[in-house]
Amino acid sequence: MDSVEELLKRLEQLNDIGASLSRERDTARLLEHILLAAKAITNADGGTLYRMTEDGQSLRFEILRTDSLQIAMGGSSGKPISFPNLPLYDSAGAPNDSMVAAYAAIHNQTVNIADAYTEPNFDFSGTRRFDGRTGYRSQSFLTVPMKNHEGDVIGVLQLINAHKPGSQTVLPFSLADQSLAESLASQAAIALSNRLLMMQLEELFESLISLINLAIDEKSPYTGGHCQRVPVLTMMLADAVAEITEGPLASFTMDEHDRYELKIAGLLHDCGKITTPVHVVDKATKLHTLFDRIDLIDTRFEVLKRDAELDALRQQLTLRPCVNPQAEAEVNATCQEQIKSIESDREFVRKTNVGGEAMSDSALQRVQAIGQQRVWRNSDGNVAGFLTANEIENLSIRVGTLTLAERETINYHIVATIKMLEHLHWPKHLKNVSEFAGGHHERMDGKGYPKGLTQDQMSVQARIMGIADIFEALTARDRPYKPGMKLSQAMGIMNNFKNDGHIDPDLFDIFLRSGVYQRYAEQFLDPGQIDAVIL
Repeated sequence: MDSVEELLKRLEQLNDIGASLSRERDTARLLEHILLAAKAITNADGGTLYRMTEDGQSLRFEILRTDSLQIAMGGSSGKPISFPNLPLYDSAGAPNDSMVAAYAAIHNQTVNIADAYTEPNFDFSGTRRFDGRTGYRSQSFLTVPMKNHEGDVIGVLQLINAHKPGSQTVLPFSLADQSLAESLASQAAIALSNRLLMMQLEELFESLISLINLAIDEKSPYTGGHCQRVPVLTMMLADAVAEITEGPLASFTMDEHDRYELKIAGLLHDCGKITTPVHVVDKATKLHTLFDRIDLIDTRFEVLKRDAELDALRQQLTLRPCVNPQAEAEVNATCQEQIKSIESDREFVRKTNVGGEAMSDSALQRVQAIGQQRVWRNSDGNVAGFLTANEIENLSIRVGTLTLAERETINYHIVATIKMLEHLHWPKHLKNVSEFAGGHHERMDGKGYPKGLTQDQMSVQARIMGIADIFEALTARDRPYKPGMKLSQAMGIMNNFKNDGHIDPDLFDIFLRSGVYQRYAEQFLDPGQIDAVIL
């Protein structure tokens, strides 16, 4: 029998174990910790931890340890447990009362056996076969159901061969051992249930994030891919930075909570795009709104050609019946010149609409001339300017396909993102999500948006996400308005951004030296985009 001092010591050990279990976030480590703690507190040589399967019909082996045989399976051992599940009921639905672990789970009852070889109520034939193969002697068994806070059995803790401290003599598990094991099993079950509940809540939360991204994806498949790739690249770069041991970022570290927080921020960094009109997000050409209005302008050019031909025919008819071949030839030549001019302007407008190159001043003037000097007869029969003011504005975009107003609409998505994220009541371990996600369009020189922050006003995580966001956008091959850049071109632009105060130079150096850009490219870029990078 344990002395009072020994019992107090073991109770103190039990309290310490309970506290450590409540802090453990990783489920596999938690299960292993439970079994090792139970073995330690009862001086058991071996043990097995089973978990109830999702259907409640069997027990699944999770962790198995036997010290004297140096057997370690499951958990951190790296060796999986290949044993089949332990059924709780037979094919007819009768309870499997012959197996001690199944009995404990079915009847929610602790079973304490002094010697398995003399125990008449349970089938230990499998144990005897194991002993015969290994030379082991399985003797005392303590099998404890693990019940959650609702009283449901979620697993079974089984301990084998209690030892007297400092001795290899096998003893039965004492009542004190049983009481301590039951207390530990109860604490462990609650800790496990809490961890599983937290996992379910995290999975639900991430599912809601995926739901938002799916809504964005349904609006635009282009931004949907972006929402998935930026978090991956963000974590790749963050992990590379955390490995640095010298330089200005040597102190940057991330624990499990930090990594999860950054992951969530990455997944939500563009959630505000759910408010952005689709025709702006996916504006592939300058005249695109709900459709590409170039077809309307094409129709007008066809009307101009038709009108020129009709005018020529009318002039030729006026020459009848007096035949004047020279006059007719001049009319026809004038008509052909008009059609040639019309076709030239048509081709120019179509090319301008694509927005692939920066427009020159002369090109801008030509757009104005086509829009204001050319006229056509509209469907009402009235003479009107060939291009509307809105069409002239869009065709006069110097670079890209967005007008200033549309660019402001696009930029507003980050304001919407911040508003949405700041509206949520974040737990302590996610309190920085809004700052991380909301800063990826800021610049190191303070010329970014929406807040105009400088480098020293931003977290490392926000600066990391800024690099990930830009690099993904440059190399993305699913955008409607451009092909994905080659790796060398994208990295050249990134290097320029480093030099002009756009992105963090120290982070970009790590991005380059660590090879993160190359690993990302191999995973997400088309092979034709991957070429040598020389900076």
